[in-house]
Amino acid sequence: MMRMVQPWVGSRIGRAAVGIACAWCLMLADSRQLLAEPVNVEPTNAEPTYLLGPEDILKVAVWKDEQLTQELVVRPDGMISFPLIGEVQTSGRTVEDVRSEIALRLTKYLPTPNVTVMVLKVQSYRIYVLGRVNRPGEYQAGHHTDVLQALSMAGGLTPYAAENDIKIIRRNPGSKEVVFPFRYGDARKGKDLEQNIVLQRGDVVMVP
Repeated sequence: MMRMVQPWVGSRIGRAAVGIACAWCLMLADSRQLLAEPVNVEPTNAEPTYLLGPEDILKVAVWKDEQLTQELVVRPDGMISFPLIGEVQTSGRTVEDVRSEIALRLTKYLPTPNVTVMVLKVQSYRIYVLGRVNRPGEYQAGHHTDVLQALSMAGGLTPYAAENDIKIIRRNPGSKEVVFPFRYGDARKGKDLEQNIVLQRGDVVMVP
C-alpha cells in the first residue's frame, strides 16, 4: 500500500522556507525604497573666513533656477566650472568671494541673480604627522585642529620619540618655510600651551 507524501509547502520545512522568502522580499522592497529616496547632505559649518581648497564640495544655488543649482567639487587646479560663466577661481578664497563673483558674472544673463554658495564638505584640509608616532601619515582634519589633536589622531608618540623636540613645518606659498617648535612634555603638564598652535592646511608635524 502506497503512502501519500504531504506537499512540500505544507511541510514544516516548506513553511519555514516560505517565511524566509517572504521576509527576504520585504527586506528587498525596503532597501529599494531607501535607495530611491534622495540623500540630503547637510552643509558643513565652515566659518566665513575659511579659505576653500581642492576637493572641497560646494553647492551653488540660483534662486528659482534649478538648472543653475549644482553641487561642485573644487578641482586640483583650484577652479570650478559653472554654467553660463565658465571657470571660477575658488581655491584660496572665501565662500562670500566666490558667491559675489558668480552673482556679478551672471548679471550678463540674468537681471538680478540671487546666488548662494554653501560648503557641503571640507575635504581639502589635510595635515601630515610623521616620524615616531604610532600611525604616521596624512590626515584629513578640521580647520581648528591643533598640534595635540593631530598627535592624538596619529595614535600618540612611540616610547622612543623625542617628545620635546617636535617641529611643525609650514610651507607658505611665495615665502620661506617656517618651523615652529613644540615641546610635548611641557604641553602634557599644562605648561606653555600657547605653543599648541592651530594647524594650517598642509602643515607637517615631525616627531623625531
